[in-house]
Amino acid sequence: MAPFNLPVDSVPGTVHLVDIEHTMHTRHAGSGDKDIVLVPTPSNDPDDPLNWSPKRKLMNTASVNIYTLVIGIANSVVYSVLVPLSEASGVSISALNQGTGYLFLLAGWGLLFWCTMWGPYAHSNGEWIAKNILGGFFAAPIEALPEISVTDVYFHHQRGTYMGIYAFFLAGSNYFAPVICGFIADNQGWQWVFYWPTIFLGVGLIWCFFFLEETNYRRGTVGVVENTSGSQSPLSATNDEKPGQKMGEISGEPVTVESGTVAYGTNKTYLQRLSLWQPSPGENMLVRAYRSLRYLGWPVIFYSGFSYGSYLIWFNVLNATASIILGGPPYNFKASMVGLSYLSTCIGVCVGCYFTGRFSDWLTVRLARRNKGIMEPEQRLWPFAACVIIVPASLILWGVGAAHHVHWFGLIFAMGTLAGSTVFGITLSVNYLIDTYHEISGDAMTTCILVRNTMSFAIGYGITPWLTNLGLQNCFISAAFIGMAASSAFLIMIVFGKKFRQRSRVTYWNLVAELMSKGQVST
Repeated sequence: MAPFNLPVDSVPGTVHLVDIEHTMHTRHAGSGDKDIVLVPTPSNDPDDPLNWSPKRKLMNTASVNIYTLVIGIANSVVYSVLVPLSEASGVSISALNQGTGYLFLLAGWGLLFWCTMWGPYAHSNGEWIAKNILGGFFAAPIEALPEISVTDVYFHHQRGTYMGIYAFFLAGSNYFAPVICGFIADNQGWQWVFYWPTIFLGVGLIWCFFFLEETNYRRGTVGVVENTSGSQSPLSATNDEKPGQKMGEISGEPVTVESGTVAYGTNKTYLQRLSLWQPSPGENMLVRAYRSLRYLGWPVIFYSGFSYGSYLIWFNVLNATASIILGGPPYNFKASMVGLSYLSTCIGVCVGCYFTGRFSDWLTVRLARRNKGIMEPEQRLWPFAACVIIVPASLILWGVGAAHHVHWFGLIFAMGTLAGSTVFGITLSVNYLIDTYHEISGDAMTTCILVRNTMSFAIGYGITPWLTNLGLQNCFISAAFIGMAASSAFLIMIVFGKKFRQRSRVTYWNLVAELMSKGQVST
């Protein structure tokens, strides 16, 4: 490990985020955050994604989120039209919900290896499930690559904000799709619920082909690089760190360094930046898949997947029951009105994204200042405390309220608050994982998604019989208790999270050294 100058004695995820005494000779954020350290320290290469200009970063962020949007819409078209779709196609509602479960299952497990048009022509339960299996497999990259792109381009203290934006497009696309699809089904026929997302996918393909730039980058250092000479040079066109630099731990916007202003630029042509093939050393796919499965035994990684999944399952429960509850008596909403009710979820997503994104970054920096500048990943988990109340309250208002025929506004309000909690699960869980094990975040995210989507498959497969056997009231009372228990799990990591990270220290840094020797460490 010595050649890579790794901080082998440090606990993974613990970083010196705020330079309170202004004694660290490393790169800091600009403008009003000059005491915030840039984590990881960017290299001296203008093509290092951490050194990209704001415009170049914005284009990448826009492209990744357009990709997320169109894939999310394509996989969420049926939620507001379950009843009319079942009647028109002959596919049972149970099979429609099971198909969604298989879609999420393959969207997760398909990552180990790495169809929308079929929808109107599926007229049996088996065809529908097969369609979703293929759809989930080919949509699998949406579950990991955007999150990794955020960590490639943005610093530690910025990730919450941009992960929140990703969560907005991921969850928002899933909730916005029923809004438009309800009107499409009423005015153009249910077949167009599948045709329009296909058109959106085509537009997204063209956009990403011309504007989405590769963010994978081979950096020769990990964490924070301090210069023992007490100064630091402006960017040059080399990717090599200077002699005499040592590793610390930290993050910010690469606008200033101690010796001057960074000049943005690139050594690549437009075609080189958009090249589909950028060969780099790699491992056999099966080796990486096996490594991702081994990560199931790492408590922080498994918890991140469980936390993510424990919020996403309520998204599936909501979508599986919205058309049934709102479309049935006494509400009797048409498909278009069921779709319009999802505007509430879009509002909830907006609020949740701000709270877990920009507010989360602010809270993390504030807690780090109170902790002598040291940031611990568990500090990001505190907003989950709100979900201990929001999740069970929303489930009771939605299910028990529907059983007692409360006013439709109560159900719409519950949809919004439950959707907002979904964003908590996305943003905070992913950030916790990446903050802890940033250098292996690519394969670790695969593990996280395996856990999350396996849970989504289980709930998608079982929600219809659960609802049928227990009835609305008992089903959602039990769901509320399960939701409260799952939301409270973050307290386990608050108490024991650092101990789990300490136990993984030797294994983790040995693995990072091995991956760096092969040029495969996440940056």
